[in-house]
Amino acid sequence: MHARLDSDVVIMPHDSSQDNGVQTNQYSSIAPAASPVAQEDPFTTYFEEKVPIPENVNQIFSFRKLWAFTGPGFLMSIAYLDPGNIESDLQSGAVAGFKLLWVLLGSTIIGLLLQRLAARLGVVTGMHLAEVCNRQYPTVPRVILWLMIELAIIGSDMQEVIGCAIALNLLSVGRIPLWGGVLITITDTFVFLFLDKYGLRKLEAFFGFLITVMAVSFGYEYVLVNPNQGGVLKGMFVPYCAGCGSQQLEQAVGIVGAVIMPHNIYLHSSREVDRKNKKDVKEANKYFFIESAIALFISFLINVFVVAVFAQAFYNKTNMDVNAECNATGSPHTDLFPLNNDTLQVDIYKGGIVLGCFFGPAALYIWAIGILAAGQSSTMTGTYSGQFVMEGFLNLRWSRFARVLLTRSIAITPTLLVAIFQDVRHLTGMNDFLNVLQSMQLPFALIPILTFTSLTSIMNDFANGLVWKISGGIVILMVCAINMYFVVVYVTSLNSVLYYVLAGFISVAYLCFILYLVWHCLIALGVSCLDFGSRVRNQPAVLIEEQSEYDS
Repeated sequence: MHARLDSDVVIMPHDSSQDNGVQTNQYSSIAPAASPVAQEDPFTTYFEEKVPIPENVNQIFSFRKLWAFTGPGFLMSIAYLDPGNIESDLQSGAVAGFKLLWVLLGSTIIGLLLQRLAARLGVVTGMHLAEVCNRQYPTVPRVILWLMIELAIIGSDMQEVIGCAIALNLLSVGRIPLWGGVLITITDTFVFLFLDKYGLRKLEAFFGFLITVMAVSFGYEYVLVNPNQGGVLKGMFVPYCAGCGSQQLEQAVGIVGAVIMPHNIYLHSSREVDRKNKKDVKEANKYFFIESAIALFISFLINVFVVAVFAQAFYNKTNMDVNAECNATGSPHTDLFPLNNDTLQVDIYKGGIVLGCFFGPAALYIWAIGILAAGQSSTMTGTYSGQFVMEGFLNLRWSRFARVLLTRSIAITPTLLVAIFQDVRHLTGMNDFLNVLQSMQLPFALIPILTFTSLTSIMNDFANGLVWKISGGIVILMVCAINMYFVVVYVTSLNSVLYYVLAGFISVAYLCFILYLVWHCLIALGVSCLDFGSRVRNQPAVLIEEQSEYDS
């Protein structure tokens, strides 16, 4: 019996052979089809450059090898530091103090586990998740998946553009209008996009520089405000929220939705790994996991800086308190804070203003520099993941320029219209809607990654074991349930019967497609009684063709 895949993939029953004592088993049961378009296309993408791995290093752990694998994890971790994330951090600090830091920690750990699955899929098969989806799902579900992930990328892109425009407005003391910041962000993205022509390692170093800028900027605010360290540690490791209500619960859900980004799971790491050799594949999985853990630990610390600053300085502050302080320091933005005793509501823009009022102009400008670095770096990662998603799902190979021009145009148009006709408060308010949009797309990355990493027909010896299958299923169920709650809360807050009816129709279609993906996933997890007419099979299989002819 053989696994049923697309017609361009030829498979045979699994066989393992030895060549002079070296394991030569093929650890990829599917491979990229040899496409004439791909062979003739002169341009390359970020991950087509291979970084060699040092050989003859026999110790259990090698810093040389870790350095060779360092880079992709930090690229991936930038999605945990985008402007939408930063806004979620500061809001949770201002609304709940230190009490939700444990939610941030848990979300980051879940993100690491999901990235581990994505990296293992890439190492074992040599392909990223979109390419595997292209070979495993029929045409209609494949196109729907692509559209959903593109929607998530566009939503994320809009958040990044908003963040950059606000940062430029703050840095120029309002001289650069919001629409001007949006236009500047469009142009500089194209400039940064061509940095990868100078080599993979230089590009990864540039991403590392942007993360350093964020760490220094938000770290400065942390030192300046000097939060209560005991409160920080208690909030991080005690999973409890004393006295919390619906507002704090919504912030907790918002943290999960902002941290785990659907399109980020489609990013694929590229290193020169001999996938015919089980030892090399196992070693690559180990070093990618270590590197991802380090990168996400750094991103977690940066997020903690932001939460702790606003928890210490602005938790339980009222608009009246902030208005009085801004008046005393001569800030021209006192109108942002009405004279009432309502609890302070902050976003990226107001966050910078209140930091300036309480801690001086330097705090405001350094905050803006950190936001600008967050927006620029996450814009670039979104561009790359978008290119891989398009090429993987549709087997289309567009130039970077054409790809960015399309998605940027879609993302920029509504953002630019809001920036021209509305003020900054409306621009930052779009973040709530965009977080809901991305929350809805999460199942379209989480369910496929668990499905394919559980299939021995794809992963062979590296398929998920029982513990990973159960824990992965629980995590994905929990994350999806949390984010669906977020969506329901948002829709009910609209207070419109028309929106309720529209949301009802969309929900039915949405849930039907989720159930289709879950059906495939359950078969992959071993629920064989559901296996009627599914394309998913869980028997070991291996290609006749040598992988080398595809890699060459």
